[in-house]
Amino acid sequence: MYLAGWPWGAALAALALVYFYVHYLFASMTAQVTALYPAFFAAALAAGAPPMMAALPLAYLSSLNAGMTHYGTGSAPIFFGAGYVPPGAWWKIGFRISLVNAAIWLGVGPLWWKAIGLW
Repeated sequence: MYLAGWPWGAALAALALVYFYVHYLFASMTAQVTALYPAFFAAALAAGAPPMMAALPLAYLSSLNAGMTHYGTGSAPIFFGAGYVPPGAWWKIGFRISLVNAAIWLGVGPLWWKAIGLW
């Protein structure tokens, strides 16, 4: 509803970013993908995004969110439990890295996918 009338590229970028950062609210990558991927994919398609262009960013961001928090993936609690990185530092570094990942996968990625004919 909020994305009605948006160009599909802008709608897809907004959906992908929300999908990526909502991971802070999930304790499991699997739970997030299971709960949200189908809905976000359907919303991107409804906005007019080509199917492959709707699927790829959401799929890539589904795993890139693993390092954003100390509980984001199965191995993260083991690394966190070693006590070398406090939670605040983990979240700050994870957020900075997420910005780099978002720039690469939502900025350069679509250009490359277009160049190689994925959409």
